[in-house]
Amino acid sequence: MGKAILYDATLCIGCKACEQACSEQNHLPYNETIAAEEATSEHKFTSVLTRGENYLRRMCMHCEDPTCASVCPVGALRKTELGPVTYEESRCIGCRYCMVACPFSAPKYEWGKVLPGVRKCTMCAQRVAAGQATACAEACPTGATKFGDRDELIAEARQRLAQNPTQYVNHIFGLSEVGGTSVLMISGVPFERFGMRSNYVQEPLPLLTYRVLSRIPDLVTLGSVLLGGVWWITHRRAEVAAAEGNATKPGEKEPETEKNP
Repeated sequence: MGKAILYDATLCIGCKACEQACSEQNHLPYNETIAAEEATSEHKFTSVLTRGENYLRRMCMHCEDPTCASVCPVGALRKTELGPVTYEESRCIGCRYCMVACPFSAPKYEWGKVLPGVRKCTMCAQRVAAGQATACAEACPTGATKFGDRDELIAEARQRLAQNPTQYVNHIFGLSEVGGTSVLMISGVPFERFGMRSNYVQEPLPLLTYRVLSRIPDLVTLGSVLLGGVWWITHRRAEVAAAEGNATKPGEKEPETEKNP
């Protein structure tokens, strides 16, 4: 069964213990300056955004069918059976297709390094494989970030929304966005207030790409037939014109032939 993270923004107090735990887990620097940064980056894989008294975490959403993995030409990004989308630096060639393809802008590039790579949250894949919770979930003092089986977390999120309909926006973000993600979010205020889009497609993006690419052989065949037809018509016209040019037109004298003495 796939694992997931359920983030309940109504329980978040903005302590940023998740940020610090993430930094320690990934051997990244963390200080007051970095804590004040709201955007995720190559040195900050998760960030707690603040809007008045409301908070919302941003991180890699770990799509069920990740576009970043589908476009990676060397298989550096991979969706594991347990849920995390992992990154293998030794395979990466720095093409950055994943950064363009990700609908959540999660992968970040190490522009300042001589040998840069892509960095992002890996959902503590090694911990998850060992049966442990993610570092952010383990560090959360209020239970705002919870780790567990995806199906069970979805059921729990639905129960919270049903029991307290006035406390929550009636939406589980990540349940169906881009085909579903392994990070699920519920909130008391619209997600758009934190810059989250509200028009994500409900199907996996790689499936949309497949539908387009699967039509290319048909288009190539049709195009070849059309071009062949155009060539045949043009060639035939030239042949007819050449034949008519050599024939004697009505009313014209035939060219005189040389008489023998």
